[in-house]
Amino acid sequence: MKQFFIRFFPYIKEYKACFIYAIIGALLVALASAAAAYLVKPVLDDIFIKKDETMLKILPFLVVLAYFAKGLGTYIQTYYMSFVGNDIVRRLKDNLLSKILSFEIGFFNSNRNGEIISRVMNDINAIQGAVSNHFMESFRESATIVALICVVIYQSPELAFYGLVVMPLVLYPIIVIAKKMRKFSKKIQEKNADLSSKLVEIFNNVELVKISSSDKMEISQFASRNRELFNAIMKSVKLSELYSPIMETIGAIAVAVVIVVGGYKVIDGELSTGAFFSFVTALFMLYTPIKRVSGLYLKFQVAFVAGDRIYELLNRESGFKSGSEILEKVTSVEFSNVGLKYDDKEALRDINLKLNYGDTIALVGSSGGGKSSLVNLLLRLYEPTSGEVLINGKKIESYDYKSLTSKIGVVTQRIFIFNDSVANNIAYGDVVDENRVIESLKSAMIYDYIESLPNGIYTNLDEFGANLSGGQRQRIAIARALYKNPEILILDEATSALDNKTEEGFKESLRQIIKYKIVIIVAHRPSTLSLADTLYFLKDGKIIDSGNLDNLLKTCETFREYYKSV
Repeated sequence: MKQFFIRFFPYIKEYKACFIYAIIGALLVALASAAAAYLVKPVLDDIFIKKDETMLKILPFLVVLAYFAKGLGTYIQTYYMSFVGNDIVRRLKDNLLSKILSFEIGFFNSNRNGEIISRVMNDINAIQGAVSNHFMESFRESATIVALICVVIYQSPELAFYGLVVMPLVLYPIIVIAKKMRKFSKKIQEKNADLSSKLVEIFNNVELVKISSSDKMEISQFASRNRELFNAIMKSVKLSELYSPIMETIGAIAVAVVIVVGGYKVIDGELSTGAFFSFVTALFMLYTPIKRVSGLYLKFQVAFVAGDRIYELLNRESGFKSGSEILEKVTSVEFSNVGLKYDDKEALRDINLKLNYGDTIALVGSSGGGKSSLVNLLLRLYEPTSGEVLINGKKIESYDYKSLTSKIGVVTQRIFIFNDSVANNIAYGDVVDENRVIESLKSAMIYDYIESLPNGIYTNLDEFGANLSGGQRQRIAIARALYKNPEILILDEATSALDNKTEEGFKESLRQIIKYKIVIIVAHRPSTLSLADTLYFLKDGKIIDSGNLDNLLKTCETFREYYKSV
C-alpha cells in the first residue's frame, strides 16, 4: 500500500483543496453517525420513560439534523473524490499513452494490441477507486469507527470491552484473504488483457473471418478465454466474500455476549434502558464501517496489481532516443556498411548506398530481400545493428526525430485511414490548409471523386477507409504524403492498387514532383521502375547489382530471372 501511494502521490498532491473538502465531508458523516447512535439514549430515557414533552419537541429535530448532516457529508465527500479520481485517471491515460508512443517499434511487435489497450483502459480504471473512493471511504469509515467507539465507551466501558474485544480477531483472516486476493487480481487482469487482445485480433481481421467462414472457430476461442476469465473472477469472489460470514459470525457472538451482560445490568439497575439501547445501536452501527473497511482493504489489492502493471510501462526505458539537432534541409542520404538483424535473422548486410538531392532510385527484388527493411532504417523504425545511416553526412540519430519525419513522406503497402474527415486524413499530424489539401488530392488523381462527396474534403471517412475502394484508399495515402511536401519521398508499392490509366496519370504528375526531392521507390511492378534513374537489386538482404533497367537486364542474370517472374 505504501508503494502504491508513493507512486501516485505526485498526482494526488495537486488536489489539496478537494481533499480538504472531502475530509470535512467524511468527518461530518462520522460525527453525524455517532450523534445518531447517542440520541437513542435521550429518546428512550427522556421521551418514552420520563415522558418529557419538551424533549419530544427537540429530539426529533436533532435526529433529522444528524441524518441530514450525514447525507450532506456523504455528498460532499463523494463529489470531490469522484472529481479527484476521474481527473487522475484522465491524466494517467494521457501520460501512459505518451509514454507508450515513445517506445521503439520492437515493443509493439512483441506485445499484442489488446494487451496494450488493456493497460491504458482497464488497469487505469482499476486504480480509480483506490485513488478516489476507496481511499476516502477508508478514511470516512475509520473516522466513523473512532466516533462510534467513543459513544460505546462513554455509555458503558465494561460492555465496550465485551463488544470490542473481537475486533482484533477479525484482522487475521482479512490479512490472509488479502494476500491471496492480490494473486487472483493479477490473474484476472492478465485474462482480461488476453480477452481484449482476442477481440482486437478478430475485429482487425473481420474481413478474413467473414470470407473464411471462421466465425464459429473465433467464437469458440473467444468463449474459451471468456470462460477462463469468468473462472478467475469467481475464484476471486469465492475468496473475497469469505470475510463477510467471518465478520457476521464473530460480530454476532460479541453482540450476544453484550446482550447477556447488558441485560443483567439493566435488570439490576446499573444501566438505564436508554443507555443500553444507545450502546447496542452504536455497536450495531460500528460493525458496518468495520466490515466496509475490511472490504475496501481487499478491493485495494486489485488497485495494487493494476498499479504494478501501469508502472511497469511508466518506468520502462524507451529503446528509441531522439537527437537534438534540427534537420533544416536534406542534401544527401547515405547507408554506410549497414547491417540489420531481427533477433537472429539477418535482414540486411553490407549495404552501401548514397543518394543526393534530386536522385530517384528504385529498390527491387523478391519479398524478403530487404527493401522495406532499408526504408525502415531511414524512418528510424529500427536501428542498424552495424554500420551507419547518414543524412547530410551526420548520423541520423543525431537529428530531432520530429524534424526528421517532417522531411519524409511515405506511402506504404499498408494504408492507414482514420475515422475523420478527408482533410484531416490528408493533413494528418499537421494543420489543415484547404488549398494544400486540394492540390495534394489533385496530384494523387482523386480530387474529382472527393469533390463529389456530400461535404467535399470535410466528408468523414470510415475507419480503415471502409467506404473507399482499394485504389481510392491508396490515392488518399499518396495525397497525405504529398501534402507534407517532403524532401525525401518513399513510395513502397505506392501504385499497386491503381488501375493502369490512373497509374499512368499519377506517374506523369509524379515526374514533375520528384525533380526536387530524394525519391526511393520500392517496387515489384516493372511499370513503376521507369520513374527511377537507378535500380538497386536486393537479394537476401544484400545489394546484388545496380544500374538502369536496360543495363541490369543485360549484365545481371539473377535480375533477368527475377524480372521475367514479376
